[in-house]
Amino acid sequence: MEKKIYLAGGCFWGTEHLFSLVDGVVKTAVGYANSNVANPSYEMVRTGDTGAAETVEVIYDDTMVGLSELLVIYFRSIDPLSLNRQGGDVGTQYRTGIYYVDTDDLPVIEAVVATIQRRHSQPLAVEVMPLKNFYPAEQYHQEYLYKNPGGYCHVDPELFREMKAKKAQRKEKIELKERLTPLQWEVTQNGATERPFVNEYDHEFRPGIYVDITDGTPLFISAKKYDSGCGWPAFTRPITQDLITELPDYSFGRTRTEVRSASSGAHLGHVFPDGPAEDGGLRYCINSAALKFIPLAEMEEAGYGNYIPLIDLK
Repeated sequence: MEKKIYLAGGCFWGTEHLFSLVDGVVKTAVGYANSNVANPSYEMVRTGDTGAAETVEVIYDDTMVGLSELLVIYFRSIDPLSLNRQGGDVGTQYRTGIYYVDTDDLPVIEAVVATIQRRHSQPLAVEVMPLKNFYPAEQYHQEYLYKNPGGYCHVDPELFREMKAKKAQRKEKIELKERLTPLQWEVTQNGATERPFVNEYDHEFRPGIYVDITDGTPLFISAKKYDSGCGWPAFTRPITQDLITELPDYSFGRTRTEVRSASSGAHLGHVFPDGPAEDGGLRYCINSAALKFIPLAEMEEAGYGNYIPLIDLK
């Protein structure tokens, strides 16, 4: 469901740009909030006589991003102790404030504000109140930093980069989920385990290479695969140790070592100390759903020609 919150954080150029980058934010607009004068102009507001605050209207999808998350980002973009000043801008029009239109939002706002207050010995200079009015600013102010990338902004550029990266990661996740089967998604992203003995590669012993199903990174080769009888593909070792990450796993009341792809973070399976002694004594028990097998005859065309010399390794 789409919801609205109004945030005053100093110059509205930077605040709007920041929230336009937040994943889950549908639309932003800059304007003048809680003005004593109807439809004030920028020139009127800058005098400080209108009582208006430069404010950003944030319309967001609450199924994608929560109000508390938006407020945490907001507090990271301001100095919450500074009264009527943010960056180089001074005046009541640059005061900080959270203005709500839904009374159900107030408990969330108060909880976040209380959390921030506990981090400071001085009282916060951020006002919290219902929105009285909001008048959109002149068109040249809307999306100002998109139109003028080198324009003035008091918000740390690193925060912009962080929001862009998070949005890109979500887009990649959506695309990945569309590309994978439901089982592949559950295994690689949620740590599920496929059924033993009836999975795709348990009985696959042709020469070839096994790559990460999510990003194509080579992980295992057929020369190191063996029939362990466990019901899942088993390997004595990965191609190189830096291709995987091993993590402690205490789920289901057991102590195990989880194996993940170092490149994508995808869950692969687990490693156990009961493998062939002559080849290191380890058994990498890997879900077929986390892998894509490429037969030797197709490796060159698939872009894995450099790995062909490893396939006959004994």
